[in-house]
Order: sequence, then C-alpha cells, then structure tokens
Amino acid sequence: MSATSKRHNQESDVPPRRRASGALLRCSILVAALSITALFISRSNELNSHSYALCSPHDSQNIFTVDSVNSRVQCILVDKSQITRTGTLEHILHHRQGSMPVLNLLNKLRAPLAVRYIPLGAIVVPGLSDSHAHILEYGSTLQLPLEGTKTVNETVARVRNYILSNTDVHSNTSLWIHAQGWDHTAWPSQAWPTAVRQIILVKSPRDDSNSSSFFLQADLDSDPIIRGRPVVLQSKDCHALWVSQRALEFSLPFPEEVEGGVIIRDASGNPTGTLGPVSFGVIVLLTTSHDTGMLLDNAQELVKQPKLLENDLAKRFNSTIQEAVKYGLTSIHDAGLDPISLKFFKEEAQRKTLPIRIYGMTYFDENGEYWGNTTKPLIATGDERLTARSVKIFADGALRTGGAALHEPYADNPITNGFMRLDKEVLFKYIPLFLRDGWQVNVHAIGDRANGIVLDAFEASLTGQTCSGLEGSESLQASSPLMRKLTAQLPFNVTLTLYPNSISDMLYAEDRLGPERVKNLYAFRTLIESGARITLGSDAPVESLNPLSGFYAAVSRLTPQGDSPHGPDGWFPDQRLTREEALRGMTIDPAYASFTESILGSLEVGKRADYVVFSRDIMSIPVDQILSTQVLATAVDGDFVYGSV
Repeated sequence: MSATSKRHNQESDVPPRRRASGALLRCSILVAALSITALFISRSNELNSHSYALCSPHDSQNIFTVDSVNSRVQCILVDKSQITRTGTLEHILHHRQGSMPVLNLLNKLRAPLAVRYIPLGAIVVPGLSDSHAHILEYGSTLQLPLEGTKTVNETVARVRNYILSNTDVHSNTSLWIHAQGWDHTAWPSQAWPTAVRQIILVKSPRDDSNSSSFFLQADLDSDPIIRGRPVVLQSKDCHALWVSQRALEFSLPFPEEVEGGVIIRDASGNPTGTLGPVSFGVIVLLTTSHDTGMLLDNAQELVKQPKLLENDLAKRFNSTIQEAVKYGLTSIHDAGLDPISLKFFKEEAQRKTLPIRIYGMTYFDENGEYWGNTTKPLIATGDERLTARSVKIFADGALRTGGAALHEPYADNPITNGFMRLDKEVLFKYIPLFLRDGWQVNVHAIGDRANGIVLDAFEASLTGQTCSGLEGSESLQASSPLMRKLTAQLPFNVTLTLYPNSISDMLYAEDRLGPERVKNLYAFRTLIESGARITLGSDAPVESLNPLSGFYAAVSRLTPQGDSPHGPDGWFPDQRLTREEALRGMTIDPAYASFTESILGSLEVGKRADYVVFSRDIMSIPVDQILSTQVLATAVDGDFVYGSV
C-alpha cells in the first residue's frame, strides 16, 4: 500500500467529529497567525506615527551628538520617546527593515518611515539645560521687567507705568507689586536707591570713627502714583530688596541686627533705601526702633509678603516655560525651591503637565528643623519630568552688592571683605547629614573665602568616599589659585556651576577687586585645565535665560554689543571656552550633575529624544552671528514643544 493510500485510510478511520475538530484547530491556528500579523501591522503603524528619522540634507552631518568624542551624524531615528539608531539615512533604513524574510514581508505592509529634514545650514544639538535658574522668579520679572534701566528715575517710572497700564492694579492700592532687575552699578552714581528723602550716616563695623554722610533725593515714595502701595523690588543679583514704606509697615518691627544680612539705616537709625557708594558692602549699620528701607541678603527674609496664589504661580510658570522652549531649553535646574514652589511643581508633575524637565534644589533654612531624614528625595516623577533630590545652601552674598566673602577687603571699600550668610559650623554640620541621607548638596559660594570654607566642609564630609555628580560650588566667581588647586585635587567629585553671562561684572569688577585679583574672576579656562568639571547656567532672572547668550559670552568674553574693557578680543581672552566645551557645559555635563547622563545630555542610542534645531551652525559661524541665531524647533521625548521641522 502506498504511503498516500495508507495516510488516506488512516484519516478515514478517524471519526467525522474528530476530523472536524482537527480542521477547526488548523483554522484557529491560521486565524491566530493572521490576527498576530494584523496586530503587528497595527502596532507597527501606531509606533510609526511616533517614529521618524530626523536628518540633515544632502548627506551632511549636521547633527551634533555630544557623545564622548563629539561625533556628528546625518540622522537619528526617534521611536516614541527614545533614540533607537544614529548614522546615515541608508544605515537607519537598512536596519529598520531587518534580515528575516517574515519581518521584511511585514515591513512592506506597514507605513513608510517618516523622514524630517532640517533646513540647509541648520544644525541639531541635544536639548539644552540651564544648570542654575529660578523658574517662578523669572516668570515674575516678565510681568514688570526692570532690567536695563539706566537711572533710579527710569526704574521708578517703569513701576509707575505698570500701575497706570493695569486697571486692576491701579484701582487697588492694597495689591502687592513685585519686580526684579534693577542694578545700581549701572546707574551714574552707583548709589543705592531710596524710599524717602533723608540724610544718611553710615558707620564702619571695624572703626566707629569712620563715617560718611550723604544727602540723596527721594525715590519710590516720592511718586504720587506709587506712594502708599506695598512695593517690593529685588535687585538684579537677588541679594538686595528695595521696598516701599507701605511694604515695610507690614513687617515691623525689625531686629537691630541680622546674621548674614544688612539693614541699611539713616542718620536717625531708620532702615532706609540708601547707602552711599563709598560705604558699599558694609556689614553692620546703625540700629534703631524705626524701620523703612533697603535690605541685603538674609535681611530680605524680614519682609513679610502675602503668599502667592495658585493662579499667580501658574502665570509665572507658563511665562517662563514659553521663553524656555523658545530658547531651546529642555531642562532647567531650579536653584532654590521653597515649599510653595516645590508643591506647585509636584502637582504639575502628577498631572503630567510639565512640558520640560525640572531638577529642583530644595531651599535650606538653617533656622528650621532638619528635614533630610524625614523627607525622601523625589526622583524622575511625572514621566521623568521632575526630580528634587538636592538641597540648596547659601554660603555668602554676591559680588555686585558687596556681600561675596573674600579673603582680602574690597578694593573700592577696604573696610569690609564681605560676609558669610551663615556660620561655617552650619556647613560642617548639615552637609554631612544631607549626604548621609541621600541628598545632593548644592552650595552658593561666590567669594574665594566662601568657596574655601565650602570645600573644606565637603572634604571633611566626604574624604575617602565617591560622590558622583556632587555639585559642590553653586557658583564660582572670585577664585584664588589655591582654591582652584584644591578643587582639582579633592578626593571626591565637585561640579562647578559657572554663569558665563555674569562676565557682565567685568564692567565694575576691577573696581571691586583691584587689577590683580580680578584676573581670577570667571577664570573658566584655568578651572578646566586644573581638572574641574563645569556646568553652565544663567542664574535667570539675574541674567538672560537664553542659553545662546551664555554660549556667546563663554566663547567670546564680550558684551552683547561686542566689546569689553580689554577690547574686541574679549575680557581676559585666554579664559575663553571652546565651542565644544561650552556646548557640553549646557548638555551632557548638566546631565551628569543631575545624575541623568545615562538618559539625557547627548543624542545617543537609548537616550531620550530631547533636541534643538538651530537655524545656523553655532559651532562654526562667526562669533558676532551667534546671538542672531534662531531656534527652529525644540523637542522633548521626540515631541515638539516649540516650532517644528
């Protein structure tokens, strides 16, 4: 009997119902296979709607990956929120097709890969990160900007015009008016502003016989539109408050002295808005039982202001985010979240409405209870958009307002060398506690004396340990060669956050520090060559939030107008950064500082698809064209949050 006949007879011996079941089984398998195929095609098309290749045209390699060797490629393949392939378009398409016949068949059934080309001459870089900014505070300045005023009168006029142009503010004299950005160093007299007409007597804390008198014109409360309203105006560097008489009345009485702060007072002992330029940076002034005035550093906390409402916070936040994405920022390290700000960001993250990534530094209050062991760090919540695993401590004040703690006295005010905003014992106590409990520690330290104390505190806390990503000195301005050497030789990782835009200090810095010490100010090149790892931030609203502004300043050491005290080659041009260093300082290095270098900071396979498209090649165009370069598109997780390609 043939094999065919035998098989036929065997099948015939099977009962009809059983034979039908076998047929049904084979049919089910076929249907299941077709269903899986249909599901695969459907899923593939669904993924394809979130998948695309981003390419530079004509086989050019205008995508800067910022990997370890600063590679450039023609294309990146974005699949949902990640980068899954880089290289030429041919390479991406080849690997997308696969080698198995069944996959080739299925690939033919799904929609073709979308390819998006950037314009000719444009470039792509990783999403930019600002390593130090203040999101809600920057949003506030957009409501009433004081940046760029040239005189006291011009500043007062802006406040007046704001009141007159806003009906709800004009009609309600009890509404608090907030603004920021005035800079007395840009005014002809460089004198502090005033609240009322008065004669000022300032005494040195080191020599009671050393005093000076000044008669200054009234400012805020001399204007009839402003008079009687609670007005709080913060300085450009956030280290001084200029307040109206009405605003101060809500905060009375003031203490006679403030640890780590200054209440500027008049001849009768009244806190005022006035301090002459000769007495710049004085730590302790005359005391009194009457209070009106000007407050520096920790004394700013004496002003009792109403809590911001949810609508106020949302308005400030949205204003900042609109600016941020327009400038190509996909991540901001917020340097000092108070409980209200942190609560707001948490709620936004829970609603998954954060358009960009926020790395928050929680504000440290030395007078409050220690919370590092009762509060857990917040890591990658809201689709990895919010992290708050860091604490922010202020060590000293600012150079602009004379509060930076220096080893030697100020050249333009030799009676003071600045001051620490807290005792060094506080640093030695709390830094190790926060590190023990899993927190990153960020310290604002401007002056060389403050930086030395901070580094000593870190060394005492971490010697023999590894603290990857520790951001040790939140800002480094007036550095000494010894301090730079210590920074490079410490047995743990310290990331230094620098503000390239702040070289605007060059316009007055030599007056503050003298011709020799000023050489150590913003010594970017020296710091890098000593082995320090840096990130770049804006300190917005102190400086512009636009990262191209910082990029330009870092590589040119010029003002936006193209000049400097040393001419068109830049202020101490030997301290310029290369463009690659500046770009890394705004991308992969901030990712390292925020413990996210494995998923952010470069355009490599496996990382999140955060990127920026610039209209010009900022890595090669003439320096004077950098600031006119436009952002064509900003993408977070592969989705455009600004512009498009």
